[in-house]
Amino acid sequence: MFSFFKKKPSADAAPPAAAPAATSAAADRAAATNDVADAPSSERQGAFGWLNADVGELLFGKRTADVAPAPTAAPNAVVASATPAAPVGGETVDERSGWLAKLRSGLQRTGSTIASAFVAAEINEELYEDLEVALLQADAGADATIYLLDQLQARVTRTHVRDAAAARKLLAAIVEELLQPLERPLVIGEHTPTVIMVVGVNGAGKTTSIGKLARHLLDSQQDVLLAAADTFRAAAREQLLAWAERAGTADPARVARASGRIEIVSQQGGDPAGVTYDAVVAGKARGSDVVIVDTAGRLATQIHLMEELKKIKRVIAKAEPGAPHEVLLVIDGNTGQNALAQVQAFDGALDLTGLVITKLDGTAKGGVLAAIALWSRSRVRPLPVYFIGVGEKLADLETFRAREFAAALVG
Repeated sequence: MFSFFKKKPSADAAPPAAAPAATSAAADRAAATNDVADAPSSERQGAFGWLNADVGELLFGKRTADVAPAPTAAPNAVVASATPAAPVGGETVDERSGWLAKLRSGLQRTGSTIASAFVAAEINEELYEDLEVALLQADAGADATIYLLDQLQARVTRTHVRDAAAARKLLAAIVEELLQPLERPLVIGEHTPTVIMVVGVNGAGKTTSIGKLARHLLDSQQDVLLAAADTFRAAAREQLLAWAERAGTADPARVARASGRIEIVSQQGGDPAGVTYDAVVAGKARGSDVVIVDTAGRLATQIHLMEELKKIKRVIAKAEPGAPHEVLLVIDGNTGQNALAQVQAFDGALDLTGLVITKLDGTAKGGVLAAIALWSRSRVRPLPVYFIGVGEKLADLETFRAREFAAALVG
């Protein structure tokens, strides 16, 4: 499970300003989706006739409406931590160990191939050639493979290593150092609502990952609003609900705890940008902590579809200046070097802020993360990997840690 902890705001932090008065939703949405002018920042709750306000009550125990809410202080920042911290309903050592076993199992083919190159080997050109083949087979790509081998040779020479096992430890340390800049936590709560836009190609696992992330946020007493912006896919809204419900029933002990509420904004066949705009405005009006926008799958090579994503991002900024605060790309870990091409294309179009790597429990080789990390050095800021998934259960989506991944990759 995630290790969520709360970061206390500074003592002089000012309370959040109240939302301005509501105006016509239809006119504002039309203006926003046509990129004409900025729209007002909130709506009256009654203006959203198709917003399912009772989903949280039916599925996750919505807060009782007839109890007056207690005065709230300035919002705390909630972090999906990639480093050990005092957890609030966080993971146990056994939970993390079980997840690590799944990660090692998923990357077993790659790990065993790289590890076998060191078995009874001498430190010579033959070893480096075997490692080159193993790294290329692991989808590390030519650039990352050359970088890793150059670094390994330099350190072996500098430290006068003669033992293959010691050289293997050096390689694991080099991979960890390369991946370390990608290890960064996802912060929730610095903005209210925190707007997260989720993108990716078809079948990468966007909706699945959103459902798991939403459940973790609910367990941390965060109110979540989901925007089903994939409006032309059959049962998109129902799939979001099903995944959130499945995640919620996966751990009975967690269901018993107090949680936030979840609501969904959808409109079958509607304009994706319009649905997104309504969702962000509804999130502000209803006091949601997080708004997550589930977009339709897009091939990075289809320019007109990528333009639609750009439009959605602009509309979000009109509904909430400064948003989206996070633009996450979900990548299928089985796509190999094509994953790097996806990252480059989506980053060029949307200026990504983070990655979610899924399906590392199948035939994924994992080496592409080294290629992504090396490419990420060309950016102003490294592109973090917030989460990696090794299965369909709630506990199978975890925060990324460079040392764990490097150890599983090298074997």
